[in-house]
Amino acid sequence: MTVRTPDPDPEDSDDDLSRFSEVPADAGNPGWLSEIELAEARRRLPMLYVEALPVRTDGVGQVTEVGILLRSTPLGEMTRTIVSGRVRFGETIRDALFRHVENDLGPMAFPLLPPQPAPFAVAEYFPIPGVSAFHDDRQHAVSLAFVVPVTGTCEPRQDALEVTWFSPEEAASDEVSAEMEGGRGTLIRQALASLGLLR
Repeated sequence: MTVRTPDPDPEDSDDDLSRFSEVPADAGNPGWLSEIELAEARRRLPMLYVEALPVRTDGVGQVTEVGILLRSTPLGEMTRTIVSGRVRFGETIRDALFRHVENDLGPMAFPLLPPQPAPFAVAEYFPIPGVSAFHDDRQHAVSLAFVVPVTGTCEPRQDALEVTWFSPEEAASDEVSAEMEGGRGTLIRQALASLGLLR
């Protein structure tokens, strides 16, 4: 004989699991994941990212400089990277790009984003090195990569220490590529090739 236990009254429940998935107060988005939820999602799903290569252009729209961020890893190593971050649930690609450019370069960067941005490449990052040119030991990620002209003053924020402006030739060099994290030197060369700047 089975005994059916009554369903708990939500008002009186001591079993409130919501405390384990609280939305951070500063997230401002109900689709934001806690650290525990993010770690679990990364183990099971590819994560969607946007990446932006900030550039400065001259009066006729030719790229004159390429902005690359300098960051310090938790182990104290210095690496170079580009603007990058996850797309939130319910967020447009354009909004995600704008948010990450502002987060990394400051509110006065003034990115020029078209109404419908189109990526120059789709990069797949794998936790196992050698599967593709791109590597991220935390997760499998798919990234939409964009070239984003900026017209304002760039003051790095978040974990970026500085933004260095290189000529297109310098940005495509082996020296800069060797300093890039996760294979992003390849991504920079793809961006410059898409602009007709690699010979």
